[in-house]
Amino acid sequence: MSGETLPAQPWLTAPATIAVMSALEVEGGEGCARFVGGCVRDALLGRPVKDIDIATTLTPPRVLDALKTAGLRAIPTGIDHGTITALADGRAFEITTLRRDVETDGRHAVVDFTKDWTHDAARRDFRLNALYADREGRIFDPTGGGLADIKSGAIVFVGDPVARIREDALRIPRFFRFMAWYGREVPDPAGVAACRELAALIDGLSAERVSSELMKLLSAEDPRAAVGLMFDTGVMGRMVSDAENRDRFEALVKIETEILFTEDPLLRLAALLPDDPVRAARTARALRLSNTQRSRLTAALTPEPSPQSRLVSWMSPRQTRQSLYRLGVQAFSDRAMLAWAASDRPAAAIQWRALLSMGQTWTPPTLPLNGDDVATAGVPQGPMIGAVLREVEAWWIDQDFITDKLSVMERLKAVAQGMTF
Repeated sequence: MSGETLPAQPWLTAPATIAVMSALEVEGGEGCARFVGGCVRDALLGRPVKDIDIATTLTPPRVLDALKTAGLRAIPTGIDHGTITALADGRAFEITTLRRDVETDGRHAVVDFTKDWTHDAARRDFRLNALYADREGRIFDPTGGGLADIKSGAIVFVGDPVARIREDALRIPRFFRFMAWYGREVPDPAGVAACRELAALIDGLSAERVSSELMKLLSAEDPRAAVGLMFDTGVMGRMVSDAENRDRFEALVKIETEILFTEDPLLRLAALLPDDPVRAARTARALRLSNTQRSRLTAALTPEPSPQSRLVSWMSPRQTRQSLYRLGVQAFSDRAMLAWAASDRPAAAIQWRALLSMGQTWTPPTLPLNGDDVATAGVPQGPMIGAVLREVEAWWIDQDFITDKLSVMERLKAVAQGMTF
């Protein structure tokens, strides 16, 4: 035991937590269960605790018996690997039997259950994730470095980094994700070297696992240092083969963190990619992004049709409205942010913010004309209806969305009379 305790935590004394821990200790005796991983780490860092994981010396059948005896619902979410989810008062607790790896292939592990806390700690990824706490909040640090890493902001593998990565190659992107979220000092040289050496192992991971880690990393407040190191070690190229716009990415994050105080992981991904909808779609497929995400990514990275339609900070209100109408609010906002990040006028923040603000406040109008109106003007049914509508709409947009329907109808008549049917 380290002699340190967790700061006061509502979840630690919540009735649901007490019910689960009491159920386990009735079955296995005092000290058979401890909190582990993220809940301990985040409590020490003063961050919100989302998930409560519990490690126990009880085997899975005994965990099931303990929960059943206590009248708690148990779900065998990963029983082959020793994990059972307990539900108490609507909250989930993931309970895992202490384990040691018997065999690994870089993606999956064959485990053996143990009662040795140091064996369990030895198979975890980073020392700050190998901290345990009992129900009184007393902290246990089997690796001897977890508490020090919490205090210094170091991300250090448990034991040999190469061995940890060979056990599960997902630990490479996790290393950079934890750097982005928790790192506060120079990256651990041994960890960086191992990630560089074994970067090719990422190719064997499922797209879903890579995508999940990448989007979590890009959700960090400021992932610039981690992403930069990913480029330097070749990891980024393995995760996102089309990522090449490091400068634009860094400029975008600077804008978000210093001016707008937002984090948009999908837009940050877009900033890394070239302005090419084909390559954007390829990246979306490779990362198994949703259809909605893929559509947004490709729209953000579709080049403007002409230099005259390019988004710039000094656009007039009229030009801004025209772009908004043509692109839609989301694509306009995304392209404006990317243009701002790529701009050689970073000091024009007030102009860019005004542009973005207009995108959020202006409601694109609806053309006061439809196909029936066109037919009434004498245009025969068929493709000509759409052609006339498009021509009148172009005039209407150029007139800054004139609201006078009479004027629009007069324009329709003039267009209809000038066409050959």
